[in-house]
Amino acid sequence: MSLRSVAVIPARMASSRFPGKPMKKILGMPMIGHCYHRVKMSAELEATYVATCDQAIFDYIESIGGNVVMTSDSHERASDRAAEAMLKIEERLSERVDILVMVQGDEPMDTPKMITDAIRPLHEDPMLQVVNLMGKIQLIQEFEDPNTVKVVVDSKNNALYFSREPIPSRKKGWDQVPMWKQICVIPFRRDFLLEFNRTPEMPLEKIESVDMMRVLETGGIVRMVEIGEESVGVDTPADLQKVERLMRNDPLVSTYA
Repeated sequence: MSLRSVAVIPARMASSRFPGKPMKKILGMPMIGHCYHRVKMSAELEATYVATCDQAIFDYIESIGGNVVMTSDSHERASDRAAEAMLKIEERLSERVDILVMVQGDEPMDTPKMITDAIRPLHEDPMLQVVNLMGKIQLIQEFEDPNTVKVVVDSKNNALYFSREPIPSRKKGWDQVPMWKQICVIPFRRDFLLEFNRTPEMPLEKIESVDMMRVLETGGIVRMVEIGEESVGVDTPADLQKVERLMRNDPLVSTYA
């Protein structure tokens, strides 16, 4: 049985670290435009939507012929916005979604292959409820950057812990430790996403400011999938400049339609 997969890209202007960043331009296009075009290229998806509480983002996505859902401005977590959008999409389609792929709107280098790689484990293992991508950290500066969410995994690539601190420790004389960062492409099974959002925030989730800690703290499994591509999140103006440099020769940019 094929599973109906829909992507939702939560985006808002009121970022505490970089206000207005979804509409900041990369190669002449707002960052949210790059995210939308690249995600919707995935053959695994039935549809791609942007979920926002800001009229500027809503109007821009509509202007490029994209799918967009207006959501409440009271959400503190991207998963809450994604879940509200999913229910509105289901109402619009008059059909239930099986898999909701949440893709952060500040990772404009994501590729269609990353979407495929993230969804695959949910097709292969019917007991699995949520998947998250991870990428190798190449630089110590990024490992020590609190804007980069680090993750450690077990032998089956299930997440053990997420933190904005450098984990695992390099202070015991080990200069070669596995350094992984969270990539915010996160497919949820529909009902699990709704259950996740009904569950109160957990203590470690609040301390680390990482949504996926809620799954771990309530005894769940987050399957991590390694990507080979480079993906850089935009949290500061310096990140924006770095991403623009990296994307100048990105072959996907010329294929946007």
